[in-house]
Amino acid sequence: MHTRLAEELGLEFPIFAFTHCRDVAAAVSKAGGLGVLGVAGHSARTLKMELDWIENEIGDKPYGVDLLLPAKFAGSDRGGFDAAQMDERIPEEHRRFLDHLLEEHGVPSLPPDTKLAEEISVGYEKQRDVIELVFQHPISLIASALGPPPPWMVEMGREHGVKVAALAGTVEHARRHVEAGVDIVVAQGYEAGGHTGTVSTMVLVPEVVDAVSPTPVLAAGGIGNGRQLTAALALGAQGVWTGSVWLTTEEAETHPVVKEKFLKASSSDTVRSRSLTGKP
Repeated sequence: MHTRLAEELGLEFPIFAFTHCRDVAAAVSKAGGLGVLGVAGHSARTLKMELDWIENEIGDKPYGVDLLLPAKFAGSDRGGFDAAQMDERIPEEHRRFLDHLLEEHGVPSLPPDTKLAEEISVGYEKQRDVIELVFQHPISLIASALGPPPPWMVEMGREHGVKVAALAGTVEHARRHVEAGVDIVVAQGYEAGGHTGTVSTMVLVPEVVDAVSPTPVLAAGGIGNGRQLTAALALGAQGVWTGSVWLTTEEAETHPVVKEKFLKASSSDTVRSRSLTGKP
């Protein structure tokens, strides 16, 4: 199954796998797709270790990274908050609510040795060091999950031969991304996990394809099997951008209890939220 974009990136399959787990990213790249590591929870120091590990695993196979570049966010006027500052801002009643929620649904506490994000890298300035670092590695793609990429990031992509992508929930967003100079638009419908818009994937993808042609479009949101991949290509997309489907794989770091709940859940069990699963 080939598309022009897949051929340009050296992929066997037009499947892009967003994940926060390096093992998943490496496994997908080795299998012929393109693993995309989410890097918002990394400092430049920890990210270098992750990228070095991935490259050692995949050899000359392609991979990419994904980051958050919203124009506005809490604390943006002060350069953002680090993980400790964000933790200090959580009201005690919110902590009690969370403890009750976890107990009610049988979700165990994280083990003491669980690796947590040491830094929340959001926004242009917070991400500058990270972006400069990733361009020192042989990435094939860099994606902005929130907001158009800044001009200097697009220019760095050109200089290093790295394709720049951006996620869009509306046609207007897609057009802004193209005006900013992106090489790929990811049209993400509201079926997707994480931060989404309000337009369904089936409606959004052909709208975006028509609006930004000849810029290639990836379809995202509710895609978890080959039939949905085929449907996305029929809508004009040159591949699919997937995320939630990888949370239950053998390589995923998802807690076993949570993984089991994912596998038992149906499409009617999903909810939209502004918590960690949504917009920061």
